[in-house]
Amino acid sequence: MIEDKNQSRTSISELGEFKLIDHLTQNFKIKHTSTVKGVGDDAAVLAINAKQQLVTTDLLIEGVHFDLSYMPLKHLGYKAVMVNLSDVYAMNGKASQITVSIAISNRFPLEAVEELYEGIYLACKGYNIDLVGGDTTSSVTGLVISITAIGEVEKENVVYRNTAKPNDLLVVTGDLGAAYLGLQVLEREKQVFEVNPNSQPDLSEYSYLIERQLKPEARKDMVKLLSDLEVKPTAMIDISDGLSSEILHICTQSKVGCNLYEEKIPLDPQVISACEEFELNSTTIALSGGEDYELLFTISQEDFPKIKGNPHLTVIGHITDESLGANLVTRAGQQIKLTAQGWNSLKQ
Repeated sequence: MIEDKNQSRTSISELGEFKLIDHLTQNFKIKHTSTVKGVGDDAAVLAINAKQQLVTTDLLIEGVHFDLSYMPLKHLGYKAVMVNLSDVYAMNGKASQITVSIAISNRFPLEAVEELYEGIYLACKGYNIDLVGGDTTSSVTGLVISITAIGEVEKENVVYRNTAKPNDLLVVTGDLGAAYLGLQVLEREKQVFEVNPNSQPDLSEYSYLIERQLKPEARKDMVKLLSDLEVKPTAMIDISDGLSSEILHICTQSKVGCNLYEEKIPLDPQVISACEEFELNSTTIALSGGEDYELLFTISQEDFPKIKGNPHLTVIGHITDESLGANLVTRAGQQIKLTAQGWNSLKQ
């Protein structure tokens, strides 16, 4: 008699993406010496000759990750590439190739798919990436895009999530929260359009927010900048699911705590004004909004003079002993435990 394994059912959403991955892959053991790093970081690391190969993949599904009512296909193609390149740069590496696989329903004519690939082409052209393969198939539900990015890094330059140390400084590139607010603006205008299809909104005051949502840029420039400054991060991750989630990944995998200072979180003026308009807390948006695709990393205090005053980099806190936990220090000096409230695609 076959045992019924469905008697006890666990909701996948209870686990969340990373616990699900850990659970499903716990019995997979590394068998090849060429596999330097498997599951558990921004990209896998493979030892190929003198350099190490980076491989990462992301899946974007219509209705879960994007809404074509306001996401142009050209922008979607571009963004799908950026999502993957960002993971390579988060390993302190250089991206070189991608493969693209898509599943499309019969509601998409050839011209629509051409528009999607035009965005992919622009991303490849701008970031000096080769498209080297992929697959296409049909879909009964909508559009699905899977992109794999391949890159490389010198063995001594690769940066993981699990190597932060107490007293390291916590640093972030660019500014945070704009992409989430861009999404809120687009969702609001979608609702207005559904009521009045003839409406012609003026979104000029939200231009930066919308651009950050529809056409994000992976921070290839930061990898070069850090190299030029002769700074090697002690740990690094890209900000896709929200600042708090990414900090907690570094803290959990490095077995450390941290103090993140609310007053230090970099915010664009459009983010601040949009938060006031939507009656949202700007700190909450920066912590939990996601899709910023900035880089979050830690550095030794000895490297602080090298980055001090750089307009692209902001020190937002420091790493502490694991026993102290991961905390947000508010403007009033109160310590609040950091929680991961960022994007979870497994919650429907």
